[in-house]
This record gives sequence, structure tokens and C-alpha cells, in this order.
Amino acid sequence: MSGPKCCANPPTLNPTTGGGHVENLGGLNTYVNGSPHSKLAVLLVSDVYDALNLRKLADKIAAAGFYVAVPDFLHGDPYVPNAGRTLQDWIKDHGTDKAFEDAKPVIQAIKSKVITAIGAAGFCWGAKVAVQLAKREFIQAAVLLHPSFVTVDDIKTIEVPTAVLGAEFDQISPPALLKQFEEVLTAKSEVDGYVKIFPKVSHGWTVRYNVEDKSAVKCAEEAHQNMLEWFAKLLLKVLCGAGLTRLLH
Repeated sequence: MSGPKCCANPPTLNPTTGGGHVENLGGLNTYVNGSPHSKLAVLLVSDVYDALNLRKLADKIAAAGFYVAVPDFLHGDPYVPNAGRTLQDWIKDHGTDKAFEDAKPVIQAIKSKVITAIGAAGFCWGAKVAVQLAKREFIQAAVLLHPSFVTVDDIKTIEVPTAVLGAEFDQISPPALLKQFEEVLTAKSEVDGYVKIFPKVSHGWTVRYNVEDKSAVKCAEEAHQNMLEWFAKLLLKVLCGAGLTRLLH
């Protein structure tokens, strides 16, 4: 389920990127931006590349009023193409199960900031972590973007509203698989969710795109907006519900 297509267009990274700062959150070096006083948080789980690639997106989400955290689930060891280690070997050392366990104390640290509702978005490799987090005890909403390793059985275990944003050209999560995800989500009447397949784009298009390509930028920004709208809708619903509960008690 992984291969060259998963790692096409690796990002050019700049360690000074972003308007936030790095702090230890739940035991992981984490890029954070936004005010925890917003009561709403978004956790971004990167692909196999360095989470630096998500800082610009994190800043955009923070500007919309969310507290945003981008933990380094790769522990300073992102995948580097053509560096003498195959992607398969890298994945053996960076299992999504471990990242899921690492995410638990991060979630608790975010909640300790008096955050009422948390959403998680996972990109490629990170989507597997996000789908594992899509339980009521951890988060309140999820977005999976061009997911890798995510199965139909994973979708069946989802307990929170989940959006899946996929690509027309994706050998890892092809449209046929995404349609199966959609069937499962549709059948789960107790959980809100949808699947959207973006035409004329490839795996990784939301974070690994040529900023000089206006068409690529437009497609990526549309996905970012869809994600932002999903979190705004679902997390605000949780926040309003929590406020009503306090008034009734």
C-alpha cells in the first residue's frame, strides 16, 4: 500500500517556516499556533515527510480561530528519498500503531489547556493515525486526506464524524476503495461523514504541490477549505452542546 506514488514530490523544507513556535506537548516536539482559549483544537498528523511541511497549513487553521498542534510523530527521523533506506524499511521503524500511542498523551496535553473539542486531520501515513484516533474518547471529528494504509475495517470502527478527501489518481487509496469507505460511512447513520474525490489530482496533492502551479494550488486550497469547514461545523457543534449542558446543570 506504499511505494513511489506515496512519496512523489517530496517537499522543500525550511525549519524557520511558520508563525507559531515549537514546544514539548505530551512528550513530543510540537509546532503550535493559535490560542487555547478558543476552546477548539486541531491536531495535524503529517505524512512520511517532516511535519515542517504542515506549518503553513497550521497557521491558516490557527488564523480561523483554532488552537493547532503539529507533533513530530516521526521523532526527528522523516523519510528522505534516495538516502540509502527504502520506504518499506523506514515504515518498519515508524509504525502508525506507535504514533497512535504517542498521540494519546498529546491529546491529553491539549485537553489540559481547557480545550472542549478536538479534531484530527491525517495526511497519507498520518491518516492511519487519525482513523485510529477517531473514537469518542480521543477526538470529536476527523479528516483523512489521501489516506495510506486505511482499510474498510478501519472505517467501520470510526465513532466520530469523519470526512475523507481523496484523489482521482491514487494507487494507494484508489477511487474504488474510497467508494467502499463512502458506503460504510453512509451506512453508519449514527456518525456523520462523507467522501470527496478530487478530479485530476494525485496522492499527496494537499501538502505536496508546486506553489507555482495555479491549478495545483487551487485544488490544495479547496481541500484545505473543506477540512476547515468540517472542523468548524462539527467542533462548534460540540462546543455549543457543552455550553448548553452546563446551562442545564
